[in-house]
This record gives sequence, C-alpha cells and structure tokens, in this order.
Amino acid sequence: MKSPVIKRSIVIAGHKTSVSLEDAFWKGLKEIAGSRDLMLSDLVATIDTDRRHGNLSSAIRLFVLDHYRAQMSAMVEPRTSGTLEPAARETIGLRAAGSSVLRAE
Repeated sequence: MKSPVIKRSIVIAGHKTSVSLEDAFWKGLKEIAGSRDLMLSDLVATIDTDRRHGNLSSAIRLFVLDHYRAQMSAMVEPRTSGTLEPAARETIGLRAAGSSVLRAE
C-alpha cells in the first residue's frame, strides 16, 4: 500500500531541502501562501525560521492546522444557545437539526 505521505523538494533561502507531507497539508500550505500573496518557498522559510522544535514537516503541519483553526474561531461566535453561526455551519459541513443540535452530513 502506498503511503499517503509524499516527500517534496523545496528551496529555502537558496538551499534545497525536502519535506514529507500528506496532500491535504501541502494543498492547505499552497492555499495559505496564495491568500497571502507569498511564494510557497517564502512561506516555508518563515515557518522554518519561527519553529521552536521538531522537524520542518511537523512545523508545516502545525502551521496549517493553526491557520485553519484560527479561521474557524473567527467565524464561530460564542452564543448562549450553543449553536454555530450559519456561516460556520456551512464551512464545516454541519446543518442544524434543531435549535441546539448539530449533526454531520
């Protein structure tokens, strides 16, 4: 069985390196770079500079995860009813099944 982790080469600050990432993380990283009008290598260089520990592949995964978590947090406003805002439900694929119950589709 083929591993879902793919080794990819990238040049950071003039040095070629490789990262092993699943397609979902690679796609997310490319989307983030595009949304910030950055070259992928520039974004990875920033992630590399800012990482505290672990390898670059792990730092990229955590960066992508944190980015999308922050997006979700910005869309979900705490409400006393315990339901998500309609935009948040749409984004994460949930639809209200009642006034306070959510189910995955």
